[in-house]
Amino acid sequence: MSALDQSKTPLFDALMGYVKENTIPFHVPGHKQGRGNGFLTSILGETTMAIDLTCMEDLDNICNPKSVIKEAEKLAAQAYQAENAFFLVNGTTSGIQAMIMSVCRPGDKIILPRNAHKSAISGIILSGAHPIYIEPEIDPFFGIAMGVTPSKVKEALEMHPDAKAVFVINPTYYGIASNLKEICKIAHDFEVPVLVDEAHGAHLVFHEDLPLSAMEAGADLAASSTHKLAGSLTQSSILLHQGNLIDPEYIKSVLNLTQTTSPSYILLASLDIARREMALKGRERLQRTIALTKKAKEQLSKINGIYCLDEDILDGNGKFALDSAKLVINVRNLGFSGYEIERILRKKYHIQIELSDLYNIIVLLTIGDDEITVNAFLKAFKEIVSSRPAKKIVKYTINLPDIPEQQILPRQAFYAETVLLPIEEAEGEISAEMIMAYPPGIPLICPGEKITKEVIQYVKLLHKEDAQLQGTQDPQVKHIKVLKHRLVLLQNQSETYQNAG
Repeated sequence: MSALDQSKTPLFDALMGYVKENTIPFHVPGHKQGRGNGFLTSILGETTMAIDLTCMEDLDNICNPKSVIKEAEKLAAQAYQAENAFFLVNGTTSGIQAMIMSVCRPGDKIILPRNAHKSAISGIILSGAHPIYIEPEIDPFFGIAMGVTPSKVKEALEMHPDAKAVFVINPTYYGIASNLKEICKIAHDFEVPVLVDEAHGAHLVFHEDLPLSAMEAGADLAASSTHKLAGSLTQSSILLHQGNLIDPEYIKSVLNLTQTTSPSYILLASLDIARREMALKGRERLQRTIALTKKAKEQLSKINGIYCLDEDILDGNGKFALDSAKLVINVRNLGFSGYEIERILRKKYHIQIELSDLYNIIVLLTIGDDEITVNAFLKAFKEIVSSRPAKKIVKYTINLPDIPEQQILPRQAFYAETVLLPIEEAEGEISAEMIMAYPPGIPLICPGEKITKEVIQYVKLLHKEDAQLQGTQDPQVKHIKVLKHRLVLLQNQSETYQNAG
């Protein structure tokens, strides 16, 4: 395909064309371009309200794009080095679910790392797939999961040659990338497609010093959170496709199962504009972001007890590459938890970071940052550290729990009869729910898995640190739904897996 003009914004232009025509709207939404809600218009602005429109002939239809949405998606596909792009207004969660549902029917196997986001587990529940988990590499100092090795992917495919897909994260929330190109080659040798959660990698393709993007590495599908790191509005994302292992028309059919028929054209327009900005100016802006991150790391490295995740951790295997724009700071040697640092930054300095865990914080630098914002963080962080002399105190030494034993498929557990138990009394039971700290949204326990003592202890520790736990019907995550007929299900376990295989 010849190069397209990336300065164009066909969808946004169509919306503005509608506004300039002064068309009288006898259609939804009911605020009628802001006239019916003056207070909201005064907050969001007249242009925003004017382009909050609905599907019509000259504005196209996301369920079956034929004109301006289709043209905007073609521009996005070329910018991201894909063959096809699908705009999403239900977030990357909907893209991840659609990827899994596009390749898996009930009982089909999918190979994925255990540190997959909860949206992947929900995609498995929706599709009825049988997850085959592979252990990511674990870094004991940072206490976090890293990437997966090509050898583990190959081993999983050899043990499960009937698997319908390999699911990979590129990069992880913490910025670590696996050797995705090699993983794609291995999977394709088995004629198995590779699905990529690229929620934190929408910027990768726009700078040569960053890890390879999913499409550059040869993946078949990738769900990309353009709102996280590429400048579009929250909840707007893109699903990217290439190759002949998955039919793009079927992907669209799957998207239409759950995609709203009333998409926000404000979100769609933001995708169109963000793609243009990254295509034309992305490298320049990312160069500045990378430089800001490097400067911050240099200053932080001078503080006793502080360690930043940097390229010296890479081993060419499960820690294959690092997003050099990502700032991850380990605080365990200060005697702080990451959660404490986050709370102090917010309450005392009015600075909100992206993520905290037991040992680390993520200070997300993007194309929207500059010297002023970074210096404000560094000043506040240095004040916090100086308030407690470094004594090489490791506050916690507990490791991440091992992957719990899967007793039945997630879909079966989700729809089974359940009872509610206090988490402390749930050891040995089969969970019907997920539990995760959010962010990063990686489940400690998934539906269908046996609840272990280690999981319970880890959850109690996270409670102690006031971590934001989610996933259970109980909003306090003090109780968990477990299967009512555990013994019967355990007795039928072998039969269940036979049917699932």
